[in-house]
Amino acid sequence: MVIAKHYLSASRRLADDIGWWTRFSQSVICALPLALMLASGSARASDDTLPTPLAPYAGKIVYVDFWASWCGPCAQSFPWLNQMQAKYGKQLAIVAVNLDAQSGDAQTFLGRHPAQFDIVYDARGQLAERYHIDGMPSTVILDAGGRVIHQHSGFRSAQAADYEAAIRKAINMPAASTGGSP
Repeated sequence: MVIAKHYLSASRRLADDIGWWTRFSQSVICALPLALMLASGSARASDDTLPTPLAPYAGKIVYVDFWASWCGPCAQSFPWLNQMQAKYGKQLAIVAVNLDAQSGDAQTFLGRHPAQFDIVYDARGQLAERYHIDGMPSTVILDAGGRVIHQHSGFRSAQAADYEAAIRKAINMPAASTGGSP
């Protein structure tokens, strides 16, 4: 009986130790990818400064559209982006970031789908990585302080009103929320 009591007590301590170890190891495993991203600089939780290609737009609300020449929905989005540029161009900057490896591919695309907004080239994908872009086209709206205030992936004509609503919301945010002055 005494042996069984010691065995039971030891079993409980072992179970408690294993439970603690399991919870600890799960926490480490879950936190490891984030820690690696923060160490490598690919996730910038508190870095709101605009990356160099977007630096000319500092202090403005920026609609950043990531695209590539091979992307069918990107071709559909360009006429809509031109309309948004004409409608809201004084209140925000529309910047399309091309991710083609060959600049000639982008030029051919732009010949067929002219842009009335600024184009930035990012063949190495650094901007796409910074904003965690995983599909084409993808959009990031930045407030005047460089913070992401909206993000979506894809372009569907049926959702154009939703995309424009995100633009209007960004433009109408109070100055304190967008990083601008009152």
